[in-house]
Amino acid sequence: MSAPKTARADLIADTAIALLVDRGMRGLTHRAVDEEAGLPAGSTSNLARTRAALLELTLARLTELETASYGGAMTPGPPVMSADALGALIAGVVHHQLAEGRRYTIARYELALEATRRPELRVIYDRAGARFREAATVVLAAAGSPDPARHGRQAVAFLDGMLFDAIAGAGGDPAPADVRAAVDDLLRGMLG
Repeated sequence: MSAPKTARADLIADTAIALLVDRGMRGLTHRAVDEEAGLPAGSTSNLARTRAALLELTLARLTELETASYGGAMTPGPPVMSADALGALIAGVVHHQLAEGRRYTIARYELALEATRRPELRVIYDRAGARFREAATVVLAAAGSPDPARHGRQAVAFLDGMLFDAIAGAGGDPAPADVRAAVDDLLRGMLG
């Protein structure tokens, strides 16, 4: 997918994200994006010719928005980070994804499921996921993990499971103190 990065591309992708959240994968069509964005008919199709191209554009924008919403959590921190500081950082990210970032999380899950059926989307989804795992590896290394790559993968899997259970599963929204306790338990197991 080689659509240029423009304000119109962002509008189309942002509208596609909203449609994924509000209508699900079946509700995301070129025509629906045009209508919701208030664009002339065919605008989305001119930018992203195929459904695959529209999904790729949407996932790229979603990754950009989620990365920006994490702020400092996606950049390397101090050379050494205490377990308490790391716990606060991670719990803050989870809380953000359950609150302000909830719609992004829902859209990401829609795209994740679609990626299981579309190999071309799977490649892009996995590449985006690798960025988050790499960030987890960096912060866990700074906190003293004896195996930061493995622990980074495990932490992302654990936290993604926690988010899924709260948003799409039967777990309901955990209280911030419960999120922090779960993160602290995870870090104690990893960091000792």
